[in-house]
Amino acid sequence: METDWRLTKKRAALQIRAVMIRAIRRFFTDRDYLEVETPTRIPGPAPEAHIDAISSDGWYLHTSPELCMKRLLAAGYPRIFQITRCFRGAERGSRHMPEFTLLEWYESGIDYIRMMEVCEDLILSVAHDLGHEGNITYRGRQIAMHRPWERICVSEAFRHYSPISMEEALEQGRFDEIMVGEIEPRIGTEGPVFLYDYPAALGALARVKQADPRVAERFELYMGGLELANAFSELTDAQEQRTRFEEELKSRRASGRATYPMPEKFLAALSAMPESSGIALGVDRLAMIFANRESIDDVVAFTPEDL
Repeated sequence: METDWRLTKKRAALQIRAVMIRAIRRFFTDRDYLEVETPTRIPGPAPEAHIDAISSDGWYLHTSPELCMKRLLAAGYPRIFQITRCFRGAERGSRHMPEFTLLEWYESGIDYIRMMEVCEDLILSVAHDLGHEGNITYRGRQIAMHRPWERICVSEAFRHYSPISMEEALEQGRFDEIMVGEIEPRIGTEGPVFLYDYPAALGALARVKQADPRVAERFELYMGGLELANAFSELTDAQEQRTRFEEELKSRRASGRATYPMPEKFLAALSAMPESSGIALGVDRLAMIFANRESIDDVVAFTPEDL
């Protein structure tokens, strides 16, 4: 019988990944979070302009467990987490898979600033379980894990790293282009960085900042030039959420993308959801950092091309 050496050479990375996932579960169960499972196949995802769901016999494979998990928050579950497979169309590259593993957790009574601290606690706890007490080596560079982790607002990042301002990038439709090409490769290379206060138009499910309604209470975490996590203070105004979803659907129609049914049961539950914060973290990308691998292909057992 012929040995598949491509699978064999992944053993070390997959062992690191397994320890990492056990450490994640231990972190949350020790903090009295309830692990939940929600359906992978749903009537429709949250409408977002640039995320494409994969159809499944008239329904869709979820792009995130977000809608169902927020309904659990609204039903009185104060701290929940889930490690699940998610699916997104037209995503393939060294950092992307159409099927990938996502960690999501939600906690009532906290905002996105407090969520940054929980995120730090989690990753440092996982690093400890993997034997990292100081720096982590990733792609030949040392990432210093000691606190405090740097926090940079998005407008400041544009001032430092972009040839044009954040406002100009939005007006010209170049925000994502500049983020990917100019800003992301330059942040988080020496230590973890929270990039926070995104333009309000780019936080479809996030609460707008009361002190500055031009921005949403949203952050992303970067390490080693990789975007690892996306978090919000959650929007709990059902009418405002419906309006934002309608805008996202309008944008999808204008660009020729598929549109989805309005998630009415989620919207009906939203008014009962407490003030809270939630976050989605890419498990595969976190494994890339701890295993010191440059491609997502190296930290999953099978890629689509292997099947």
